[in-house]
Amino acid sequence: MDKKSTKMFIALILTTTLMATLTESAPASINHAEIYLSQFGYLSPKARNPSSGGNLLAQDSWENAIKEFQSFAGLNITGELDDETVQTMALPRCGVKDKVGFGSDTRSKRYALQGSRWKVKALTYKISKYPKRLNKDDVDKEVAKAFAVWSEYTDLTFTAKKSNPVHIDIRFETGEHGDGDPFDGPGGTLAHAYFPVYGGDAHFDDAEQWTINSARGTNLFQVAAHEFGHSLGLSHSDVRSALMAPFYRGYDPVFRLDSDDIQGIQALYGRKSLASGSGSGAGSSGPSAKTTKAPTVLRDDDLLCKNPKIDAIFNTPDGASYAFKEDKYYRLTENAVAEGYPKLISEGWPGLPNNIDAAFTYKNGKTYFFKGSKYWRYNGRSLDGDYPKEISEGFTGVPDNVDAAMVWGGNGKIYFFKGSKFWRFDPLKRPPVKSTYPKPVSNWEGIPDSIDAALQYTNGYTYFFKGDKYYRFNDRTFSIDQADPAFPRPTAHWWFGCKNSPSQFSGNFELPPGSDDGVDPLFDADSNDHRRPHDDNNAAVSAHSTLISVLLPAIFLSSIRLLWH
Repeated sequence: MDKKSTKMFIALILTTTLMATLTESAPASINHAEIYLSQFGYLSPKARNPSSGGNLLAQDSWENAIKEFQSFAGLNITGELDDETVQTMALPRCGVKDKVGFGSDTRSKRYALQGSRWKVKALTYKISKYPKRLNKDDVDKEVAKAFAVWSEYTDLTFTAKKSNPVHIDIRFETGEHGDGDPFDGPGGTLAHAYFPVYGGDAHFDDAEQWTINSARGTNLFQVAAHEFGHSLGLSHSDVRSALMAPFYRGYDPVFRLDSDDIQGIQALYGRKSLASGSGSGAGSSGPSAKTTKAPTVLRDDDLLCKNPKIDAIFNTPDGASYAFKEDKYYRLTENAVAEGYPKLISEGWPGLPNNIDAAFTYKNGKTYFFKGSKYWRYNGRSLDGDYPKEISEGFTGVPDNVDAAMVWGGNGKIYFFKGSKFWRFDPLKRPPVKSTYPKPVSNWEGIPDSIDAALQYTNGYTYFFKGDKYYRFNDRTFSIDQADPAFPRPTAHWWFGCKNSPSQFSGNFELPPGSDDGVDPLFDADSNDHRRPHDDNNAAVSAHSTLISVLLPAIFLSSIRLLWH
């Protein structure tokens, strides 16, 4: 055999081997995909047992399950088991379900709270079974470092013990190991952990090649930090950059916790106090007290203070809030505009035009901008493909020249507003806009027609902007929130920190900022809970209780109070 033939033969062997490997690692059939979707919460558990009839799925159930997985994983939503979907299903990942509880609604928050947490903040753990291929002392250090990821942003403490009882038991096992959820060998499921209500224990597949400070194998620290997030009460996040995303993304030598993870853990256990252990007692779920900083004051002649009408407002995947106006954009802090702003839209989002109509960030981490008959999709600050595209093609059923758009926290759907009408868009449905739309904006009790912008803010409340005013919408009562000072309020004062803007409207005149109106000009944007609703009877509502009291009742009541939802 000559050299050329030998090379061709070797290439053929390598190609065949690679194809066989890929075929083995990916769900190669619809049956395997059904098992995968069932295992991680997208299908009924019956699908995991073909003998029970679970393999006889209705076509719409099958397509909806694939769409929900594609949406969660940030893939193109096709409803088909395409190559990209199959490859994603083959990625190494955590064994905990993405959707906790079959049949639960797709969540509207990025991070997700499973629903249970530890009642104490001083937690203990024990490594009762070590991995076979790593030094015990090294494992102890990596596990301690993984717990420290979460104690850095909360008052949680973690103490290693050599004997029981402990809060969290850690074991490295292979195959079936007594919990009814067997490991599958190298690749596939790397580890799984139990939420606090189920004991908080964490199990790792010892068939994996666990490594420390190396790009080879599977990084123990990163996987352990993820699993301990479950042990503390966090579910999977659909933000790709989050530690609590379900897929293993490889060794990161400069690991940092994502803002999405930080918001999630602080929603459960509160923020880290200035002097850890001295501010909040064990079991407290509220954020610790922090000093409220004065707002960054814009110049009196600044465009935004003179005319606070905005074109759009939205949150980015990392939790930052931006307001767009004409050719400029402003990053918003908790109570004002960040230093160094405004900046030019053309520099911050290359390729995006000025004077946009609306914007929102969807749960796939992509931000969408709308102007006229076209829309642009960005991944971070970069165009995510060949854009702009026609709204009529990408958002069928939605009109051109919209006034505002948002993802509503009540049900996770996308809402578009134009004039006196609004449309609900659900990318998982066909058609995505029901024939019963558009519907009158007046269904949102108290919200005016022809709004300028809308936003589902990080505190779980919905905000609408028109002219120089903003309205806070209470998703529990489906009406403008009741507060003192009343809504609408001046946007310039409460959102942009303008020095000479009044803090409230009163009848047909405005109260100047120096008047004795009995209102703390910073209370609606304190550092503990962004733009928190005023409540004279309850001084401090934690982020966790806000999520429970606002989002969950909203999902339930939306089907009762508003038939159009």
